[in-house]
Amino acid sequence: MKIAVFPGSFDPFTSAHQDLVERALPLFDKIIIAVGYNANKKGMLDHEERVNCIQHLFKGAQAIEVVKYSGLTVDFCQKVGAKFILRGLRNTGDFEFENAIAQNNLLLNPTIESYFLMSRSGKAHISSTIVRDIWFNGGDVSAMVPTEVLSLLNEKRPANL
Repeated sequence: MKIAVFPGSFDPFTSAHQDLVERALPLFDKIIIAVGYNANKKGMLDHEERVNCIQHLFKGAQAIEVVKYSGLTVDFCQKVGAKFILRGLRNTGDFEFENAIAQNNLLLNPTIESYFLMSRSGKAHISSTIVRDIWFNGGDVSAMVPTEVLSLLNEKRPANL
């Protein structure tokens, strides 16, 4: 069984993330969306909210599992029997960053390969960081996140924004 882990903080999960997962489904028997914690990022949603929201988004998709994780991604992959790490690339900056991570992951566990998918045209400008910045400043993020995520964000928006 070909299992891929799609790791990230997904704070929030964007339409670009959704597009990447949907495009990767034919490549793998199962995709585990692994929701991690990044102490360097100012959070919008807590771990449970992110997991629940993504689970709701992919409700009924048998080949997709959404779980929380911490620690090294290659260790998590080993634990769940995944031989692949799925990552999206928006630009050359992402390539440089992700390539370094992939090379180090191969040193840590040479049995786990990284697969990269380029962002689809019209999605490459979307990042969780940009969505958070727009949202925190009262802007409209409806074109950047799935409706399930937008509903959760709207519930959390302070009344003065």
